[in-house]
Amino acid sequence: MSKGKLTQRETNPFPYSDSNKRYYTWDYYLRKRYGGKVFKIGLDAGFSCPNIDGTRGKGGCSYCSYAFRRQSPESLLTQYREVQATLHHKWPEAQKYIPYFQANTNTYAPLPELKAKYEAVLGEPGVVGLAIATRADALPEEVCDYLEELSHRTDLMVELGLQTIHDETARRINRGHTTAEFYEGYQKLRQRGIPVCIHLIDGLPGEDREMMLETIRAVAELRPFSVKIHLLHILKGTPMEKQYLAGEFKTLEMEEYCETVCDQLELLPPETVIQRVTGDGLKDELVAPLWSLKKFVVINTIDQELFRRNSWQGKRFAE
Repeated sequence: MSKGKLTQRETNPFPYSDSNKRYYTWDYYLRKRYGGKVFKIGLDAGFSCPNIDGTRGKGGCSYCSYAFRRQSPESLLTQYREVQATLHHKWPEAQKYIPYFQANTNTYAPLPELKAKYEAVLGEPGVVGLAIATRADALPEEVCDYLEELSHRTDLMVELGLQTIHDETARRINRGHTTAEFYEGYQKLRQRGIPVCIHLIDGLPGEDREMMLETIRAVAELRPFSVKIHLLHILKGTPMEKQYLAGEFKTLEMEEYCETVCDQLELLPPETVIQRVTGDGLKDELVAPLWSLKKFVVINTIDQELFRRNSWQGKRFAE
């Protein structure tokens, strides 16, 4: 132990940490499970979305900037290997990977197409799991049954975009499904033993801190495998950009965001893995908040605020 004043790491009371982090980080989970660093490879498999093609809505969520690009299993493999090569250039020791089907709704296609694309990347050397981002209203029974079978063969995680439990906000951002439908989709996966990551967005138009905390309390009751906490990004070319530039709402300031995230971490179960506490949009696409480009400053501010409070993930979970 160092002499004099103790460091954040030395005074950290949180059990799922070997650093100064007072929350259960994705990095810590992967290192403990696989014995070393694991790299997630984000993929655009060319799927559409029921909120884009008119099934549930058109235009997508008002903050969404994903384009719809068809990809064959062969071209998907090319994409995967290109990203893998980039990782190898930066981290030559990289050996373990989780393909992450990220763009749009990655269970929204006929089952044979889903199988072809998932199985293509699962066969790549070093792949230890699979992450699939989707919507709770795009989980037909036959797809859920296949995901259950897949989860017995690999470490599968399905990411569901909730963003908020408030249906009024959901309508405002054109989410295209209700919170009740989210719960239904979530339970389909949990009943099959499939780990779920819930994606949340802080700072949505019309929401105050208490509304964001109401969302996290509801999520905490579900005791999910993992959570992603993201701030609202205003991106060029989205409907939300027009609303923002017209002065219809303001984005969060960094201090406000970091304090809210700390409040949320305190309310979550300590065993829920926190995959994200912020996000950094592409510089050329981001309109606001520009402070989000300083990702490590945001993360450090969250760490410092938890230390200042002498707090940690789950401290208020049982209240």
